[in-house]
Amino acid sequence: MKQIKCVIMDWAGTAVDYGCFAPLNAFLKVFSEEKGIEITLRQAREPMGMLKIDHIRAILSMPDVREKFTVRYGRDWNETDVEEMYRSFEKHLFASLTEFTEPIPGVVETLDSLRRQDIRIGSTTGYTAQMMEVVRPGAAEKGYVTDFLATPDGLPAGRPAPYMIFRNLTELAIPSVQEAVKVGDTLSDIREGINAGVWSVGVITGSNEMGITEAEYARIPDGELARMKEEVRRRMLGAGAHHVLDNITELPAYIETLNERLNK
Repeated sequence: MKQIKCVIMDWAGTAVDYGCFAPLNAFLKVFSEEKGIEITLRQAREPMGMLKIDHIRAILSMPDVREKFTVRYGRDWNETDVEEMYRSFEKHLFASLTEFTEPIPGVVETLDSLRRQDIRIGSTTGYTAQMMEVVRPGAAEKGYVTDFLATPDGLPAGRPAPYMIFRNLTELAIPSVQEAVKVGDTLSDIREGINAGVWSVGVITGSNEMGITEAEYARIPDGELARMKEEVRRRMLGAGAHHVLDNITELPAYIETLNERLNK
């Protein structure tokens, strides 16, 4: 009998760092403060989930940002610019990363309940191994631990390529892509899951796509909150998500649905 044997979690914005603010703040400092190129919050967040140097390339490739760069510097951007900006991004990120390792509400309890059903917990990330050496122990001190972590280092590519998921399936000895669920808060996460052939699930609350703090979430009127969530849901479904959770606590019920589907 087939059943879900593995959940592969993203980290920032899905498991920890409500709203995915650690990388956002670093990107804004690099572009706006250091390079003098104003970018919107949406532009900074749109490629989130990718390997961070690829994220910088993605922002620079946006027509509006490319034009601003050309106007300011009299030329198009190049890889020397990317490498310089990435070094600066790392400096800003490492300066604050320890402050963004708090598990998102409901995550620890939900994954503990799945473990009691013998479901393994894997993980992928847009962070490098060096960055995860800060995030992983900080999250563990607060109760969040995974059975395996794959970073993009040493693989052919990061998201949306499927290689980190394949590493999880191998290391956790999952016999079929049909028996694994990828959970993430970005469009890159969802595309990673689709490219790997696993069930690809988005989560709205706490996500990069919502892009708000927990305190802001609590203050938003119900009607406005519902509208914002529906917009995020549409983007995630548009990226190919098989399903979108309002929050992580809905995951066990969805897995039950998948188990029934697998055995029809």
